[in-house]
Amino acid sequence: MEKVPLSKCLLNDEVKQAAMRALESGWYILAKECEAFERELAAHTGTKHAIVSSSLTAGMFLLHKAMDLKPGEEILVPSHTAFPSIEPMIHCGAKPVFIDIDETYCMDVELLEAAITSRTVGLMPVHLYGHPANMERIFEIARKHRLWVIEDCAQAQGAKYKGKTVGSMGVASGYSFFPSKNLTVMGDGGCICTNDDAIAEKIRMLRNHGRKDKYTHELVGYNLRMNEIQAAIGRVGLRHLDALNERRRAIAAHYNRRLKGIVKTPPEQSWSRSVYHMYVIRTELRNELAKFLQQRGIGTGIHYPTANHQQPAITKLYNDLPKLPKTEQAVQEILSLPIFGELSLNDVDYVCNSIEEFYGKK
Repeated sequence: MEKVPLSKCLLNDEVKQAAMRALESGWYILAKECEAFERELAAHTGTKHAIVSSSLTAGMFLLHKAMDLKPGEEILVPSHTAFPSIEPMIHCGAKPVFIDIDETYCMDVELLEAAITSRTVGLMPVHLYGHPANMERIFEIARKHRLWVIEDCAQAQGAKYKGKTVGSMGVASGYSFFPSKNLTVMGDGGCICTNDDAIAEKIRMLRNHGRKDKYTHELVGYNLRMNEIQAAIGRVGLRHLDALNERRRAIAAHYNRRLKGIVKTPPEQSWSRSVYHMYVIRTELRNELAKFLQQRGIGTGIHYPTANHQQPAITKLYNDLPKLPKTEQAVQEILSLPIFGELSLNDVDYVCNSIEEFYGKK
């Protein structure tokens, strides 16, 4: 057993009671818990609509379908993100155009205009590790070239950009409720948030066999729905999300103090309020340090060891892939340390003491 796990879900009596409430209701798919979860998610994000689905990947696929994404169209996206960020657009026949990162690990906005072509239809910034992308500059470019913006908020629920909640600024946004996320439903789950009534209505239909009522199918849809038990669990997590995010920020600040001058700690821009989905350090001794920490019962991760423009599935599809030096360097050095809302500062100190010990020996 690990002494200090990399991440941990919120699991208390309130969560257990919510799950039992849903079980005993007799309703299990897209009923009152899902409806309430959607209303609460929209209110928290600051959007008109939230549409829950079986995963963020499913939700993004439905969003692309609802926005009529066509084969051959291009979307600018960072290469340094989870592979599911780009899967849905590829399934629609569109092409991800990979952009290098800046010091926050989000896509470098100064590289965007040079990558725009006549086939470009949109920009998809990823608020990676809980740190917002530079949205003001992204929207300047999008307006200039008449492009839409979708926000990938899988790792950043509750984060702020210049006081605005991420996910409330683009034509739509996507959230993941995977077990490691800041808000989880104890399994797969996700949602799309938007202020666009037509997009919201079409996603709701597409996720549920293309129908508005039980036996009238207006579209050929899919079965990509959320269940009531997960929605009930998610509602509990959402009530605690802001407090748990503040706790993550306090943990990150403690790491910063302890690790300053030892490893490269994650930056946070003055216009950002990160929620530290991951606390990611950089070191040229990444693999050796990870092994050392593992021997001391400390969980670590690499998010992500292979950039998307270098993934085998992508290199088989495209032969015009770019060189992205900052991304390619980062994936050799990044290491995620334990962080979650209920992590104690004593455990953080144990991690930091172990890192100090490692470098003392080196």
